[in-house]
Amino acid sequence: MQDITTDFLVIGSGVAGLRAAIELAPCGKVVVVTKDIPTESSTEYAQGGVAVALSDEDEVGIHFEDTIKAGDGLCREEAVRVLVEEGPRRISELIEWGAEFDKEDTKLSFTMEAAHSRRRILHAHGDSTGKEMERVLISKVRSFSSVRKFPFCTVLDLIIENGECRGAYILNNEDIISIRAKATLLATGGIGQVFSRTTNPAVATGDGMAIAYRAGAVLEDMEFVQFHPTALFAPLAPQFLLSEAMRGEGALLRNIKKELFMKSYHPAGELAPRDVVSRAIISEIVRTESNHVYLDLTHLKADFVKKRFPRIYATCLKYDIDITKDLIPVSPAAHYMMGGVKTDLNGATNIRGLYAAGETACTGVHGANRLASNSLLEGLVYGFRAGVAAAQRQGAEALKRKRVEEESSRGATSAVQRFLDSTLPNLDEIRTALRRIMWDRVGIIRCGDSLGEARVRLSEWKPLTEMNFKTRRELELKNMLTVALIITESALERKGSVGAHYRSDFPEKGENWQNHRTVKKPASRKISAPA
Repeated sequence: MQDITTDFLVIGSGVAGLRAAIELAPCGKVVVVTKDIPTESSTEYAQGGVAVALSDEDEVGIHFEDTIKAGDGLCREEAVRVLVEEGPRRISELIEWGAEFDKEDTKLSFTMEAAHSRRRILHAHGDSTGKEMERVLISKVRSFSSVRKFPFCTVLDLIIENGECRGAYILNNEDIISIRAKATLLATGGIGQVFSRTTNPAVATGDGMAIAYRAGAVLEDMEFVQFHPTALFAPLAPQFLLSEAMRGEGALLRNIKKELFMKSYHPAGELAPRDVVSRAIISEIVRTESNHVYLDLTHLKADFVKKRFPRIYATCLKYDIDITKDLIPVSPAAHYMMGGVKTDLNGATNIRGLYAAGETACTGVHGANRLASNSLLEGLVYGFRAGVAAAQRQGAEALKRKRVEEESSRGATSAVQRFLDSTLPNLDEIRTALRRIMWDRVGIIRCGDSLGEARVRLSEWKPLTEMNFKTRRELELKNMLTVALIITESALERKGSVGAHYRSDFPEKGENWQNHRTVKKPASRKISAPA
């Protein structure tokens, strides 16, 4: 087993991981581990934009109020205040580094999205905002010689010694690498692949949350999964996200009979909160016995649509859909996890030396339902804050004595061997079945019966979460199953409907609905992967 020692270990290369790495780079050696190529993350696919109070008509206080309202009573106000107050500074910084957001003449162009009371959504190249932000952040990271990148590497588990995180074990092809660090940051993104329909990239398998859980970290608000209302629904087409900004610019929703329906579900119509729109679409699909509804932009000027949504226009054309002339078949898909690894305002978890940021973390910013386009801003703001906190730790802590490292490495060897000797039959069958169960039973509309059925079926595979595996695909299934079980149990425990968590058998919020639900692995259970 190869042993590497560094000052800081960042796991993940989306907006949060990259922003943290930029802050850490001047303070010591940084290793950035990615499961795929560095650009493969949810950041890359974020179309709509980034919400920030920078326009003349907007105020930080209004952004704060909109976020709190969208979170349906479960946002942590201090976390939201940090987000909206520090957001303009982080965006301005990004512009100084070369980010090219769209403009009208010489002024930044802002658009509207659901549940926002002001036009505050910055966008780049029409509908490629995340891609532009990632370009700038990667360029900035490359300017530091202290940053070393490890692409195509999968994390097995964290190294925990005396209750403190000392790095992680990484799988690179069939080789195990022990990366020891003074501070470790999890920024692995979300859990979308746990569901059969998702807008998330293939790498979003809940890895950070699962390995943090196995290490003894506290997870919070795991029942709150946001489903994006409009993902492309077409034969042989990917579940391509059709940005909320399309409805912000005037796109309408029609059922299979071409009838408008959103005003029947919410006075804001197409600009209702995401959870309302998703449930409305599902209700129309059931009522009309169809498998999709339509998104309609045909009443908008063709030149405007092509210029405003060039990436969406080009992608849909590949599947013979001209969004300027044709109705677009859409249905909801899993999109964003509001819960995650519980952190403070500086990204610190309950495990010393372990930090988390971005979608992997739960700061309480999003509450029960994320306000559209707040996620990229959260990655910037809290990636920065976690990087600052981890850098400060570097000055106060030293690595364990070399003797302890050697003993730990020898102890890990036998565990690594067990890892390499394990196999998993019918992996793809289990993965497919898990994703279907989660979509059918733990999806947009839940109830005690459906959740109970999911728990029974998932529990049959629960022993897999204690096994050691030797490939990325196997490790992903282990992590997906771990997260799926936690989501299902958390949804069962919350006997009420709040934000994105809707129980048809408990349509009201219920008793003690403002409590945040946490979960932690029992201390009696041992981590099965190398540690």
